[in-house]
Amino acid sequence: MAKRKSVDPIFSMCVQPSFIIGTNNEDGSANFAPITWVSATDGGEDGYLLVISMFGTKRTKMNVIRTGIFSANLVSKDMLPLMDYFGSKHAKDGKKNDIVYDVVRGEVLDVPVLDASRWVYECEVIKSVETGESTSFFCRVRNIQMDERLNCKDIFDIDLTVLDPVIYSGKYHSLGTCLGNIGDFLK
Repeated sequence: MAKRKSVDPIFSMCVQPSFIIGTNNEDGSANFAPITWVSATDGGEDGYLLVISMFGTKRTKMNVIRTGIFSANLVSKDMLPLMDYFGSKHAKDGKKNDIVYDVVRGEVLDVPVLDASRWVYECEVIKSVETGESTSFFCRVRNIQMDERLNCKDIFDIDLTVLDPVIYSGKYHSLGTCLGNIGDFLK
């Protein structure tokens, strides 16, 4: 058995995939924010559901509540400058256009999608649950856009080295490599 020690629950490391959530502002413009509280659960007849939790009153959360749709853009290592940028620049401070990034529209839902993402979920909220200041959105995945370099036999045959995902646990990691802290990639 591994040697472990007990610590206060304030040390709440949780390995999480990194996504940038794309929503439509009221004026139709795109809004993006990094979210790492993303998982999946069984949805019964709806198949599996993507579950995304958002804290506070950020515009992205308000847009999801208002429209019921969003894109979840998986973050790869080359997207870390965007992740840091969207995480440090808030919608209340004005448009997030200080750096260049390309946006396209979803193929099934009218949601903004980051062209740089290698794996994108187009999601429709079917249920939400409030817990404190967080809202968890249970979402039907209406479409998945995946990098054409992936040749998958089924959903479990995904070559993560092609996706090169960023994993978050208080710091950024890749498959086996620590990439740095939040803010390290701002220029």
